[in-house]
Amino acid sequence: MKIHEYQARELLHSFKIPVPPGRMIESIQHAGEAFRAAAEGSATGEVVIKAQVHAGGRGKAGFVKIVKNIDEATAAASFMLTNRMKSPQTPPEGLEVKKVLVAQAAPIAKRGTGGSEEFYLAITTDRKTRRNILIASREGGVEIETVAHERPDAIIKVPLHPLLGLQDFAAREVAFRLGFRGRQVPQAMHIMKSLAKLFIEKDCTLAEINPLVLTPPDEQHPDGQVMAIDAKFSFDENGLFRHPEVEGLADHSEENQAEARAHRFGLSYIALDGQIGCLVNGAGLAMATMDIIKLHGVGKGPKGADGKPTDIEPANFLDVGGSATEEAVTEAFSIILSDPRVKGVMVNIFGGIMKCDVIAQGIINAAKNHRNPDGSTGFKVPLVVRLEGTNVDAGRKLLQDAKASLPTLQAGSDLTDAAAKVVAAVAK
Repeated sequence: MKIHEYQARELLHSFKIPVPPGRMIESIQHAGEAFRAAAEGSATGEVVIKAQVHAGGRGKAGFVKIVKNIDEATAAASFMLTNRMKSPQTPPEGLEVKKVLVAQAAPIAKRGTGGSEEFYLAITTDRKTRRNILIASREGGVEIETVAHERPDAIIKVPLHPLLGLQDFAAREVAFRLGFRGRQVPQAMHIMKSLAKLFIEKDCTLAEINPLVLTPPDEQHPDGQVMAIDAKFSFDENGLFRHPEVEGLADHSEENQAEARAHRFGLSYIALDGQIGCLVNGAGLAMATMDIIKLHGVGKGPKGADGKPTDIEPANFLDVGGSATEEAVTEAFSIILSDPRVKGVMVNIFGGIMKCDVIAQGIINAAKNHRNPDGSTGFKVPLVVRLEGTNVDAGRKLLQDAKASLPTLQAGSDLTDAAAKVVAAVAK
């Protein structure tokens, strides 16, 4: 689960990590009032307006703007709230912006070697070592993936102790390696240790500050202040039952609606770009099903702009799990067929805890309840079903008896046969 930047700032503030003051608005009419509040006490008088969407690339897309007066703030908010943001991290049609952050623009100290004092700081899980890890760099404010690829020596990695977390000596060493000196060091250590504490206590999968900045010296902070300017958090959905306060931060309008709908029925669904919908039980079997569809679909699609045949590929990952009900299976079909790109469906069930007759009845129910754009009911796309395991004979009999309401149904004798049949049917 992800949250917006304004929520991330509030979360950082609750763990005593310094962030510039600001507020979220959803209406152009509130831009002036928000600007005045953010500009009050500002060293520069400048305010930053940021679109609140679950995607990166906002700055390059023109959805982060520095403004100096109410007119500029209103114009920036108006632009963002009335245009869709398009970046390499959004769908081609872009994302609708419903919220913007209006925040004080913090001054950033200059480095003696050129550039600004901007840093990267994050905590995530290193799957290789199976430990949480602190990642830091002096190259903040940019895409850290690019830095890691082009200059891996610029990335600092420190594993956290499984029981003690980020210890003082480790935080101090990272602070020195980042170039902090004097009173900056305890500030940086406090932020690192607080971020590590937040990561553990809130069951995060990612806690990222980019950039972490150093402000110019002033009377209150003779060596400058270390503070967070932007932050990103992702949370383990399996741990949300422990954190209702975090779960309440979810913005469901930012999620893929089909994926959110599947989640409500206990289904694991991820939309892809292909033409064959998949309904499978078990994540491993689902991955194998997608692989074999891709294998059989190579060069079987219509010709592309270059005159060469395209590939037929999976349209989704959908795992119904081991305890799905007939209602959930019916809902799974509804979700799959709501995607207009789906030209065929493959069902691949290996019954263990999941019973094949439950799947079969769910398919029959889905066919009866599914309404096509022309108002008719039933499946019009090719449907290939492969059943094996618990209650397989009962499941096959249910489908055979319902053949009249399933005119596009074909049975797959095994995984390879089912994949070949659904690809051939879609290719016609």
